[in-house]
Amino acid sequence: MTPTVENAMAVRHGRDLVSPELFEKLSAFCADEYGLGADLARRVMDEALAFLYVAGTSENGHVMAPSRAVDPAWHTFVLHSQEYTAWCLAHFGRYLHHAPNSKLRTVGLMYDVTGAIAAAGFAVDPSLWGIAADCNEPTCCSDGPCC
Repeated sequence: MTPTVENAMAVRHGRDLVSPELFEKLSAFCADEYGLGADLARRVMDEALAFLYVAGTSENGHVMAPSRAVDPAWHTFVLHSQEYTAWCLAHFGRYLHHAPNSKLRTVGLMYDVTGAIAAAGFAVDPSLWGIAADCNEPTCCSDGPCC
């Protein structure tokens, strides 16, 4: 196989931004608190960590918003306040506040957010952002027949 720029660049994952122990702790809490299966909770937490990293390191982070499906993972991390505060300070030098505005979630914004996450080299699961071709209730944001 001939190497290409595309396959030479490793894809990043949000889960790699925290220790494996913290990732499992947060995922388990998210699953329990929000009634998610363990696999889905891990996927949601992975997306949230990538989102938070990009929002915290971006000039446009203040206009970024998580999808309805990803937001519970941010809540989960914030509730683990010592770990969240330490993580924010280590990565951004400041606390990244959660100022919810659910009316802000539009398909266009979700495309912008996932585009920024992908541009930062992170894997993106479109089914968790409401931008997948197939609508996955409750994760869709007005782009499918169930919304």
